[in-house]
Amino acid sequence: MSTDMSQDIDTADSNVVTKTILLKAPIDRVWQALTDHREFGAWFRVRLETPFVPGAPTSGQMTVPGYEHVRWSSVTQRMDAPHVFAFTWHPYAVEPDVDYSAATPTLVEFRLTAVDGGTRLVVTETGFDALPAHRRPDALRMNSRGWAAQMDNLRGHVEP
Repeated sequence: MSTDMSQDIDTADSNVVTKTILLKAPIDRVWQALTDHREFGAWFRVRLETPFVPGAPTSGQMTVPGYEHVRWSSVTQRMDAPHVFAFTWHPYAVEPDVDYSAATPTLVEFRLTAVDGGTRLVVTETGFDALPAHRRPDALRMNSRGWAAQMDNLRGHVEP
């Protein structure tokens, strides 16, 4: 495997952000880093207060410098160990005076596949077309950049 194994995958529409990364870690290790709320918080830079449980909300406070005012919130949609973890959330919901709760959330899905020497992880976020038109371009741009950065954070967390 090459040193830089993450890559953007271009999509045909403006409704999807997809990132693929090959990690030099066993699938069970990557699964734990994604689904244990404390580990997720360590690499994602959020202090999560509750674990991920299908059908239940998880929330916490962002710790990324400049975004400490942001309240992180998701609802776990699926946990099929060790292959699929999915949640819904409000993408790029960073304005402190805006209530995003009535907006349609996007779906973030992590798909893990064991491969020779590690794990292939595909992160797909869909549903941007349901966002208000004035929010869509910024949410797509920032989440595309954000998922690329988060995959690098995850790599640093799980690789020896």
